[in-house]
Amino acid sequence: MAEIVTGAMTTLLPKLTNLIKGEYNLQKKLRGEIMFLETELKSMEAALVKVSEAPIDQPPDIEVKLWTREVRELSYDLEDSIDRFMVRIDAGKDPSKQHSFKGFIDRSLSLLTKGKIRHNIGIDIKDIRRRIKDVSERRDRYKVDQVPSKPVGRSIDNLRISAIYKKVTELVGTEEKSNGLIKRLMEGSETSKQQVIVSIVGFGGLGKTTLANLVYEKIKGQFHCGAFVYVSHDPNMDNIFKNMLYQLDGDKYKYINQATWSEEQLISEIRKFLQPKRYFIVIDDIWNTSVWETIKCALIQNECGSRIITTTRNLDVAKQAGTVYQLEPLSLTDSTKLFYQRIFGSENECPPDNLVEVSGKILKKCGGVPLAIITIASMLSNRNRKENTQKHWSGVYQSMGSGLDGSSNVNDMRRILSVSYYDLPSCIKSCLLYLSLFPEDYEISIEDLMWKWIGEGFVNEEQGRTLYEVGEVYAEELVNRSMIQPVDISGNNKTITSRVHDMVLDLTNFLSSEEHFLTKLGGRQHISLPKKIRRLSLTISQEEEVKQLATMDFSHVRSLTVTRLMPNLSSFPVLRVLDLRNCPKVNNHQLKEICNMFHLRYLALDRTSLTEIPKEIQNLRFLQVLDISSYAENMPSTLENMPSTFIHLQQLQRLCVWGCIRLPDGFGNLKSLQEVMGTIIIESPSMLHDLRSLTELRTLAIDFHDWGESYEKPFIQCLSNLVHLKSIKIEGRVGSLYSECHKLYPGPQQLCSIDISSAINAVPRWMSSLCFLSSLKIKLFTLAEQDLQVLGSIPSLSVLKIRVSNKSTQDRDERLVIGKCYPFQRLTRLEINYDSMGVVFAPGAMQHLKELRLEFWVQEAVHEFGDSNLGLEHLSSLEHVSVEIIKNHTTPAEVEAVEHEIQRALDMNPNKPTLVIVRTTTEDKIRIAVLVQKATFQFLIGLNGVNSHSEGSEACTAPGALELPGPEEEKSRPTRIRCCK
Repeated sequence: MAEIVTGAMTTLLPKLTNLIKGEYNLQKKLRGEIMFLETELKSMEAALVKVSEAPIDQPPDIEVKLWTREVRELSYDLEDSIDRFMVRIDAGKDPSKQHSFKGFIDRSLSLLTKGKIRHNIGIDIKDIRRRIKDVSERRDRYKVDQVPSKPVGRSIDNLRISAIYKKVTELVGTEEKSNGLIKRLMEGSETSKQQVIVSIVGFGGLGKTTLANLVYEKIKGQFHCGAFVYVSHDPNMDNIFKNMLYQLDGDKYKYINQATWSEEQLISEIRKFLQPKRYFIVIDDIWNTSVWETIKCALIQNECGSRIITTTRNLDVAKQAGTVYQLEPLSLTDSTKLFYQRIFGSENECPPDNLVEVSGKILKKCGGVPLAIITIASMLSNRNRKENTQKHWSGVYQSMGSGLDGSSNVNDMRRILSVSYYDLPSCIKSCLLYLSLFPEDYEISIEDLMWKWIGEGFVNEEQGRTLYEVGEVYAEELVNRSMIQPVDISGNNKTITSRVHDMVLDLTNFLSSEEHFLTKLGGRQHISLPKKIRRLSLTISQEEEVKQLATMDFSHVRSLTVTRLMPNLSSFPVLRVLDLRNCPKVNNHQLKEICNMFHLRYLALDRTSLTEIPKEIQNLRFLQVLDISSYAENMPSTLENMPSTFIHLQQLQRLCVWGCIRLPDGFGNLKSLQEVMGTIIIESPSMLHDLRSLTELRTLAIDFHDWGESYEKPFIQCLSNLVHLKSIKIEGRVGSLYSECHKLYPGPQQLCSIDISSAINAVPRWMSSLCFLSSLKIKLFTLAEQDLQVLGSIPSLSVLKIRVSNKSTQDRDERLVIGKCYPFQRLTRLEINYDSMGVVFAPGAMQHLKELRLEFWVQEAVHEFGDSNLGLEHLSSLEHVSVEIIKNHTTPAEVEAVEHEIQRALDMNPNKPTLVIVRTTTEDKIRIAVLVQKATFQFLIGLNGVNSHSEGSEACTAPGALELPGPEEEKSRPTRIRCCK
């Protein structure tokens, strides 16, 4: 069922409950009306969920579709009415005027209007009640949740069977994959008697079933018995086990379908039959881990060298089942062969010259997915050749991804892909359809996407979790189900950016258009407009288009994304989400107007022409996300300062700025704040008192402008209060971080990343109490034994970067020894930047270290200690070493001697690690630093061009950014030596 089953229920029902409470002083009769609405809507929500659970092959009756659509519209209208009431009843509550004479006058005048406001909400609710009554009667009249469904078209099972029984001559690109899979299955089969399970994973239409069947047919003769069973989305376990038994021995279990055995009896029978046999079984299309756990009970581990293949769309299921085989799309060569074979009957046939270009474009959109290639090719091959073939092919290409094509082939493809959509929990369906907002090949920031979901009200509250954490679960679910494809993944295996495959985008566009979930205007979109537009994406570049918009009704739009030119925002009275990040002409005056859009939850203004934030920002009391970052090379300094009224945004959870930000006195009132993407300037100890009140913060970057002893204890008290903190970056002249403190209480026990870019006297002792700290970047004036003791005792530390700015004050003539007395239980990567390289590794040191990066001055190392013996031979797990030596004021012979000593030590290392040595000078380092800065700037601006909502936009280029040498170019520099073992 294509409907968005919950409408505004996620946010509406809690608001109804809140209204019933006495704080809004509603009349008893009106509270009774609201209680009635709440009860009715809960009942409707239950009916919606029940209807949504209908199988995909049994689409709902037209009456059901109309009813569900009306319920959704009702929920939206009621929420809009409640929000208007809450905004108006709270209007004028300016905390700064509570005790002033003007505040007294304002409150007195507001009392005269609040009665009228409550009267109006009463009228709205009575109207909604009437509409709900009509909808309820219609539900009873049509027996909505009991309407029998009508099977339409080919079933998914039939479509799957057609994939299994394709002729070998029709299979393209599977031979190499099947051989690779067979090799993985049968590796060591002659000597190993262990059971081997390989799980093929990928999204719908990628060819999992086809590949599994091809492998099954190739090698099943090497086993005593075998079976290929299909699980399905809603499995009947008894039928699955009976089918398995029949395939294992058709004579013995000829009448198994007539048996009345229980599930336990069937499992027991299968285990008994398989006990003495070497078997090969394929379990196709598993949807959840509980089903696999049940099936696995029957597949006895009998030490006979049996093999099992499972297929699934869900990565979690694949990991649970066995070794994961991630099925990749077809190569361009194989895609072309399959495409031409389906159209012309031969993979060697070529299209006419006038079709070559459009063929390439079509194949690019298909993205190597066999189902998509076959579907589109079938459409093209059925074309009447007397008609304009080129025009038809171009038309098919234009419709791909738009969701507009309704041919039977495309519908079959969508039906296969949409099974994943129907299997999603109802709360995540809206999140998936929201992806129809983005154009093809758009690289989506997962974090920004989650905050938009939150602003839209798609994310349900869950006890013990923030909305952001629930959003993370939703995003992970879509990745695991192969609905979105990760592009950039963090060190802790979380998706940072992702893309949507064009065929999944086609599905979301189709479902979104069918139910008027999202409306697109401008560009290539030409669709009929719904009566009430709820979500709108505008791509307009001409002033005439802006004028045309003035004739349209946008009074119900809840979400607006604009590219290029901005419309008149006064036409959007109930906006919750406003994304203007691609409107460079948005100015300060327009921002003042935006500050009167009281319903806003999400506001994105980065890459605009703003130079200041007005005091009217306080009007946005519901605002959860404010993005005012700018990728301009010379950002106006006025954007560093927030007005004093900013502290009234008490629901703000995320603030994005570019560079540094000065928050006003009293910013501790922003108690909902979880993220500050930018650096908070700290100019007095009192600001740390404000900071300690932001107990929900997860990420924090601070810059101390004037550190002194008076900061030390307030900083520790502040850090002890930030119990949800996961990462912190500290800049400025710090000096000391109260290193004598042994423990933070209650402390940020979830803290996993610390970056201290300013030099401090010693490693703070409290760091050893942080059980989840895995990454530490620290700058020290000196490195001493007590520092190594603290660092070595951090239990989860896996990445450590140390920069030592000065030589030891003790004029030590021996290197500091790092031995097994400093545990470093999980350290796998170490970077040390030390002028004189004053450390040496003793036997037993850092036993899990795999990657080591060193940077030091040759002159300092040789003259200070007389040699460059670092004890690298003692690092038993070492795999890679990278050394940057600064050769200022040294002779070539001295440099070569240092390099020879390092190579000699690694030759003695039993693990034989690889070595890369880079010779450089201070002048080189300065030049490279400048180029890196330029390249970073180009990358950030390039994101605007690559990720623009408008098609064909161009990325900006920073002058000189392309001068930075890449890895291969860097290797060719004459000052670089690469030695590999």
